[in-house]
Amino acid sequence: MNFSNTYAHLDDIFYEKTRPIPVRDPQVLLWNSSLAEQLMIPNELKQDPVALAQVFSGNSIMPGSESIATAYAGHQFGNFVPQLGDGRAHLLGEVFDQSGKKWDIQLKGSGPTSFSRGGDGRCAVGPAVREFIMSEAMNALGVPTTRCLAVVTTGEPVFRDSSLPGAIVTRVASSHLRIGTFQFIAARDDHQALKNLCDYTIERHYPELHEEGSNQYIRFFDKVVERQIELVVEWMRVGFIHGVMNTDNTSLSGETIDYGPCAMMGKYDPQTVYSSIDTMGRYAFGNQPAIAQWNLARFAECLLPLINADPNKAIDQVGLVITEFPHRFQQVYLKMMGRKLGLSSFEQEDQKLVFSFLDRLKEKGLDYTITFDLLTKSLISEAAASQMKNELEEDFDLWQKRLNQQDATPQEAQELMRQHNPVVIPRNHHVEAAIKECEQTGEVTLAKKFLQVLRSSYAELAQTSQYQDPPSDGDVNYQTFCGT
Repeated sequence: MNFSNTYAHLDDIFYEKTRPIPVRDPQVLLWNSSLAEQLMIPNELKQDPVALAQVFSGNSIMPGSESIATAYAGHQFGNFVPQLGDGRAHLLGEVFDQSGKKWDIQLKGSGPTSFSRGGDGRCAVGPAVREFIMSEAMNALGVPTTRCLAVVTTGEPVFRDSSLPGAIVTRVASSHLRIGTFQFIAARDDHQALKNLCDYTIERHYPELHEEGSNQYIRFFDKVVERQIELVVEWMRVGFIHGVMNTDNTSLSGETIDYGPCAMMGKYDPQTVYSSIDTMGRYAFGNQPAIAQWNLARFAECLLPLINADPNKAIDQVGLVITEFPHRFQQVYLKMMGRKLGLSSFEQEDQKLVFSFLDRLKEKGLDYTITFDLLTKSLISEAAASQMKNELEEDFDLWQKRLNQQDATPQEAQELMRQHNPVVIPRNHHVEAAIKECEQTGEVTLAKKFLQVLRSSYAELAQTSQYQDPPSDGDVNYQTFCGT
């Protein structure tokens, strides 16, 4: 397993060279064997649990690794913080997978850095397990995401409201470049460093822009907008609520990053919020598209000097892209919702069907995932059809009428719906149960059973049913917390 670190070739303003702080007694708690195979982790390392724990706790440094903590700024709940950075994370470097794709390997909870701002640089085991479960679930759901290779316990306590077992997460990402990375440089008015960062990001994630004509920077911005639209539409498809959509948590690769206070929506309600710190509902489920647009506007501000030497012309150029965001998002979102309803093509008049359907879900307090799962089954099950008819009333009839008007057969419609409507999601109470078991006993039996089901999110396994139902209280008073 040979590391390189191209990020460390940038100006040193972008990072601090720093090593993980060794821990007392590292033990592998969770291991992602399929991801390890993809990343070509050497067999001799995988077969040695002691060595594995030493490497993925940061106690041992692999050949070629040049660990750094990256610098970034960010708008947190709308307020700009000029310096944040990796306060408890170390980027070990990059590796290539079986297909030749490059991945960042980062440790989280691996000790303090110069960006820690007084923090201990550590992570409790609960948030580490949450990130492992949630990122694997999102990957199985088909949502672009960072992944977790390992969770390693440290043998040391972490002090939060109480003493908790410590852990280190190994995060795998296409990169850790964020809007906040650009904000950090832009705030320092260093145009050459900004250009270097932009060129590096284009080379890393959008190399095709080199061959597509003039002014690659406005086209770069447009591509980032496109990927953010695709990402947030996927969140909306599965009912995911990020919970902390700050600009430092907006990845330029278009991946979901930072699972701290995230949750899954049960009953359909655009105003659903679970994060304990989101007291005003800024990052509610239905607000996520508008927040993505707002974050992208902050990104555009960083790029202005590169897009045009005339500030007014640069503002006009990015302004066009930002202004078009709601329309572009709506187009992608409606096509996605059409597929959830089994529509092989989406017509303008189908928009009314979609929003009427969602209004019905909210009015009746219906579970988002269960309703679409039953709707999918209603094409092949009379029992499911009867239940949906009873709950959705005339909207069910209108939907069936629309299906009958298209060329696709009911079987084709059902297959399309199943591709977009999961059978099971990482429901909040099951995630919490797995975390609680781990915190209290050190065992991951529940987590492993849950992960086995989540990795087949669109299939009906023998054990799937026990993970499908929402909690009896409907997640009333459920809250999530920033923990990692």
